[in-house]
This record gives sequence, structure tokens and C-alpha cells, in this order.
Amino acid sequence: MDTSPAMTEDQQSCGQRHKQPVDALQLGPRKRPSAADPLVHYGHHFGRTIHALCNFQALLTNGILRMGELAEIPEENFTAEERREHRVFQELLKSVAGLEERLMQGGDEEVDVVAELLTKGASGARGDDTKSLKGSVLDWITPKGQNLVPPLARNVKIDRGFHHERTGALLCPAGLDWSHSETKAKLQSGEIIVTGDQWPLFLYADYHYDSEDPWNGLFRSTLLAYKHVFTSPSSVDREPKATRSGNARIHGMTRITLPSIAYIATQVRFALTSSPVFSRTDTVTDSERFYTSILDIFEDPDENQEVNDLAVWWNRQIFPSYSTAQHPLVKNSALARIREKRAQMKEALVPDGVDDNA
Repeated sequence: MDTSPAMTEDQQSCGQRHKQPVDALQLGPRKRPSAADPLVHYGHHFGRTIHALCNFQALLTNGILRMGELAEIPEENFTAEERREHRVFQELLKSVAGLEERLMQGGDEEVDVVAELLTKGASGARGDDTKSLKGSVLDWITPKGQNLVPPLARNVKIDRGFHHERTGALLCPAGLDWSHSETKAKLQSGEIIVTGDQWPLFLYADYHYDSEDPWNGLFRSTLLAYKHVFTSPSSVDREPKATRSGNARIHGMTRITLPSIAYIATQVRFALTSSPVFSRTDTVTDSERFYTSILDIFEDPDENQEVNDLAVWWNRQIFPSYSTAQHPLVKNSALARIREKRAQMKEALVPDGVDDNA
């Protein structure tokens, strides 16, 4: 997709870091890894919680153009995808102290370095999670006290996907009936091609889809093992604790992000498939379309109520201290007395007859 339709030829010449327009929110080509840097560390978090499949080179280049040569162009002149891209860019600037100054004062080489470091961080985290989930997902889909029949190897995925009864049932698109022999045969043979925007049954709580109420249970499946990535793998089957740990604690997370739910869903879906390597060009898994289709629904204003309810539900699952309610101060507590005394002092300083709200 052309990310800069509003650019003039002169403006495009200012953005020579990528000579052809590139979609920043699609995974770019792999690059040579760089030495350790704080940006690599942030790239880990950014890929998991803000956008998993960024082309950072295009994201930075297009973002700089939007702040400079394209700054006067009205927002409505940009496509929805370009507006999303710029929101992601702004989130990046807000999250990394000093990055905006570094990009605006540095030259093309500095932008290249920053993009490479962020790419290394995001792709490294994605690779670590892919590897970790490959084996763990088998534990979660195996009924307690039973074995998968036939058994599945932890490190080889060739027999997963629609080739296996269990993974096939979980990956079957909601609305199709895996128990129907003809449907199953067509999924296994590839006669029915499943695209990324055909969401699988495993996304639903208890793997149950209600066509009359498609939001019911959506993205609330126990198979979406958020804790495996954001707290610790060993915490998945345990009761939540009052403290944070793992990646969530390292990065100071106190609530989930909606893209992080899409990320977990994408990783679990890939773990269930038979594809051996996560690739943006893999038309079988179609992972990029799957991921972006979830972001689309999360960002749809018409779905605000359901999406907000979902975020609250996940926050309560992952962060036990999270609450949307305002807790009243405990009477006679030290904090309550401090607030009370401060109010009395303020009241005493206001002259009689003077409205302190004026």
C-alpha cells in the first residue's frame, strides 16, 4: 500500500531513505543485527504491545515527513492505514525519551541505526515467543489426564494445523463445523482456503461461537496465554499474584494494551499451525492479515463498548490490583487525615466573603 499519496515529488525526494513508498505497518525485510542498545530493549516491548509487524525504516521515514514537509496537510487527506501508522509513530516517540530529538537532529544514518535497533528488538522478542509457545501450546490443548491422539512433537510442527484432529478443531474458522466430514476434508486438502480475517474457534471462551452474538466470549479464551509472555511461563496455570513480574514488570506495565491481545492471538494461532517459520509472505498462515484484522476491530468506533469491556476483563485477569472504580479513603487513616487537614488549612486561608472558586 502506498503510504504517502499526498507527497509531491519534492517531498518524496526529501524522504530518500526509502525510494519507493512502503507500508510501515507490514513486516519489512530482515536486516543485519546490531550491538546491544537500549532501543533493542524497547523494541522487545514495542513489538509485543504496540505493533508486532512494523517496518521500522518506513515508520520512521514517513513519520518524520509527517512532522516536517507534510505537517500542513489535513489529517482527513490521509488514508485510515496512514493515520494508524502515524499514531503508532507518535506512540513510539512518546515512549522513548529523547527519540524525537535524536531523529530530527540526526541524518539518514541515524534513522537507519534507530530502525535497525528497534527491528532487532521486535523480531528477537517475536522469535523468542514463537519458540517458547511451540511446545507450551501442546500442554494447554491436551485434556487433563489424557494424551493427544496421535501425539504431536514439541519441536516439529508438520503434523499440526488441519492435519491433526485437535489443532484442526481449534483452528477451524468460527461458523464452520469441524465435525462435518466434508468441511474437515476440504480444510485438510486446501480446497477451503482460510484467510487471516477468518477468525478461528480457539479465540472464543470454551471454544464456543454464537453466530447471533459473535462478541460473546471473543478473545476471552484460556488458550490466549497472556501470562506466558507478559508475566512468566510458569504463571499460566497458577492463581494471579498481587505483584507483577516478567516482561510486564520490566516495562512497568499496569494494564494491558489492545495490540498485545492481538499479538498473543497471532502467536498462539501460529503455534497451532503446521508452518515451521513465521513469515510475512506465508500465505498459508496469513498472519499479518490475521493480526491487522484484529487491530481493525479494536479501533472501530462502532465497537467501542465491547472493546472497552474486553480491556477491563483482561486487566482484571492479568493485573489483580486493577480497578475502574474510585476507592474512597478509609476513615481515620493517615492519608484521610492529611487530606482533611489540608482542606481545613485551605479554607482558613480564604477571607470571609470571598468565593475561592471565582
